[in-house]
Amino acid sequence: MSLVFAGIMSHAPGITGRADRAPAELRDGLYAAFGRLREALEAAKPDAVIILAAEHFGNFFMNNMPAYALGMGEEYDGPIEDTAWLRIPHRLVKGNADLSRRLITNILNTVDVSYAEEWRFDHGIMVPLNFLDPENKMTVIPGNINCQGPPLTPLHRVWAFGEAIRRAADAVPERIALIGTGGLINEDWDREFLGRWLENDKAALLSYTDEAIYRDAGQGGFEIRTFIATAAAARGKGELWFYAPIPIYAVGCTSAVMEIV
Repeated sequence: MSLVFAGIMSHAPGITGRADRAPAELRDGLYAAFGRLREALEAAKPDAVIILAAEHFGNFFMNNMPAYALGMGEEYDGPIEDTAWLRIPHRLVKGNADLSRRLITNILNTVDVSYAEEWRFDHGIMVPLNFLDPENKMTVIPGNINCQGPPLTPLHRVWAFGEAIRRAADAVPERIALIGTGGLINEDWDREFLGRWLENDKAALLSYTDEAIYRDAGQGGFEIRTFIATAAAARGKGELWFYAPIPIYAVGCTSAVMEIV
């Protein structure tokens, strides 16, 4: 079929783990935006959702750190973190190994992507699932871009990965949705980046250097890679549904969608 939905959202563990410590109006606004994202995702009727995250050393470590990875299992479980700390109960998440294999095979024509038949989800995927799939009904294909252990993949390669995901999605009969998740943390920098993302301005999005990102946005800024890959896959313009810095969550909380063209 094709890619039928694309969106981005924050995944910081404080969004659930410290939910009651945020100002109510900000928390409620964020949760409402995530609910709107869930409704839009459900309306697209995807057969599978690729959740493209930045894995936090739960499965991949410095002894084996792929630049890109996709899950190829029939099921996954999470969270890998303590459930009382994250305040998300443990669940088994349905995968589709055959669909994953077909997508991965197509992506490998242009981008070297690793695969994992076993994957325990950390907060990077479990926080989004908590809001997007509260009834645990969706078929999920986890994706990871290394945003933790330098050397990090260059941004132009991230764009190529997003384009490869789009080509692969368009080549299968199933309806595919894509959610990019990450962390922003410096309000002025975040808003500038989101402006570039909403315009899908490739040149501007790829103009960042890792040195400048780390200086101005910290470690979490490297996770813009998941947002950039989503923009490359969608090709359209974006619509921002929520952005606000919520310090107790340690993230500039974001929810947005992008037109598929």
